[in-house]
Amino acid sequence: MKLAIVILNWNGLELLKRYLPIVVQHSLGSEIYVADNASTDGSIAWINDHFPLVHTLSIPENLGYAGGYNYVVPNIEAEVICLLNNDVAATNGWCEPFINSFQKFPNLGAAQPKILDDLNNDMFEYAGAAGGFLDQLGYPYCRGRIFEHVEMDHGQYDFRIDTDWASGAALFIRKSAFLKVGGFDVDYFAHQEEIDLCWRLRQQGYTIQVLPESHVYHLGGGTLNSISPRKTFLNFRNSLFSMVKNDCRWYWWILIFFRLQLDGLAALKFLFNGKPKHFIAVLKAHFSFYGLLPKMLKKRSSIQKENQVHSINLGIKSIVGAYYILEKRRFSD
Repeated sequence: MKLAIVILNWNGLELLKRYLPIVVQHSLGSEIYVADNASTDGSIAWINDHFPLVHTLSIPENLGYAGGYNYVVPNIEAEVICLLNNDVAATNGWCEPFINSFQKFPNLGAAQPKILDDLNNDMFEYAGAAGGFLDQLGYPYCRGRIFEHVEMDHGQYDFRIDTDWASGAALFIRKSAFLKVGGFDVDYFAHQEEIDLCWRLRQQGYTIQVLPESHVYHLGGGTLNSISPRKTFLNFRNSLFSMVKNDCRWYWWILIFFRLQLDGLAALKFLFNGKPKHFIAVLKAHFSFYGLLPKMLKKRSSIQKENQVHSINLGIKSIVGAYYILEKRRFSD
């Protein structure tokens, strides 16, 4: 089974200098591509000069994470593709478990490795940790990371498990499955598009897994800093998009109403914590959501009517209640 690694880059020359040599070193036998989102920092020239065996793909304009990968994936000749952030350090033998699993299990749609923090190797990394889940209201959480609380890795999650979503930081996906569900939703631009994609994959009968025998180290915040109001805007808005599009329960609209109230509380928390830009970002996220709601409802109708949709079970009732009221900070709790 052929595996290709595709690294999406936008003005990330310094990150490429640091991480691309590590990926090349530990990915022998796999074709490596850098898909460049119209960078202006000389990224492509540097790659061509220093790593002539790495393929470069130029995207005519910055299409974001979703649009960038949608642009290049159809042209990659491989059965399985790893969509890899440009700030991820690979490790020895990291690809083999995925090649074996995708070959052995034809219904495996997507998977991720265990993702650790490149700045503190003993800690899980925020974006994906040891596998992603959704609560009944569609809020994402991870084995090893609940909201802002990140756990130390001491092997407590070193076993395979089916998950609700796999992290876009190091997302291994079956190309045929990616194309079958139409790839990423470009209206997301960036953040949580992998959650939406995995939700649609599961509706088509595919499974999502974490393979913790493979691990990588992720810097995080390489494109949008973790405290960026822009990231807050995208996360709040795109999470609502996913609920509207994919939740098959008849009372989904009631859940959206509750989500909007909880988002409002989160916005007030930002304000009281001295983060007015994040408060405004949540408000902007809601206005953007309202503006694009008719479009999302059309997508929902298409997903429900055109495909044989499988019922999807989500996780605990409320990760918000478990975290803030019951004060449960660890996934194992």
